[in-house]
Amino acid sequence: MKNAILLLQRFNNGLAVLAGGLLLLSVAITLFDIIARQVGHSLGGTDELSGYAMAIATSWGMSYALTCLAHVRIDLVRSRCGSRLRAVFDAIALLSLTATAVVIAYRVWPVLEKSIKNQSTANTTLETPLWIPQSLWMAGWVWFAVTACVLCTALIYYAVKQDFPAINNAVGITDES
Repeated sequence: MKNAILLLQRFNNGLAVLAGGLLLLSVAITLFDIIARQVGHSLGGTDELSGYAMAIATSWGMSYALTCLAHVRIDLVRSRCGSRLRAVFDAIALLSLTATAVVIAYRVWPVLEKSIKNQSTANTTLETPLWIPQSLWMAGWVWFAVTACVLCTALIYYAVKQDFPAINNAVGITDES
């Protein structure tokens, strides 16, 4: 199970680098457009492209945050508990997050399906076919749900073994003493 989690972390690290690259590309295009405007030219659509980049990078980046144990938690009570009760709080947090991720991943398909069916394009000068950014956005949500489900499987595995330190290492928080 530990190897599966490490593999998932490595894969999500690579995805985070790609998402970061997408954001850097968005910044470069925006800077180029700003400079081009000073000499009377403009690419047009940089705000649209940066919005797509942000949505795509966010949906893919959530999996990275999850495997790095970086999702925000209110830790006031958890930090004062023993390892068994901390594992219960970790389970509640992960199960809630997984349920939310699965519901959202399921609910983004109708958005994409409608765009494909209607051949929807952006209401901008670029007239981007919306299925393109929405497909990448949806794939990020689906991957986030898959990542959360894998970590839930690890949580259940370690809970059955009553390996509470392993639960903390797999799905806990990183700044614990």
